[in-house]
Amino acid sequence: MTEGDPSPSSPPSDKAPALRELVLYLARALVEHPDAVVVEEIDEPDATVYELKVAESDLGRVIGRQGRTAKALRTVLSAASAKMKRRAILEILED
Repeated sequence: MTEGDPSPSSPPSDKAPALRELVLYLARALVEHPDAVVVEEIDEPDATVYELKVAESDLGRVIGRQGRTAKALRTVLSAASAKMKRRAILEILED
């Protein structure tokens, strides 16, 4: 047995919360009201959807000019989920 044998069972449970925490961390860094940031995770058959809710006054900060910040958040999430071989979708919702 090698050191790598016990770990294959633990990453799936570790990675899903890690992606949620990643979205939460990035969103809190962008907004003026970090305690109002909420990320909900919804599992669907073909993907995991992360719903991001921020204070109404912070919505523009998360979306950015012409959606550039939102696109960057989605790109980071997509790259982080690539190792899981599962699609991750970020939806930004109005509160």
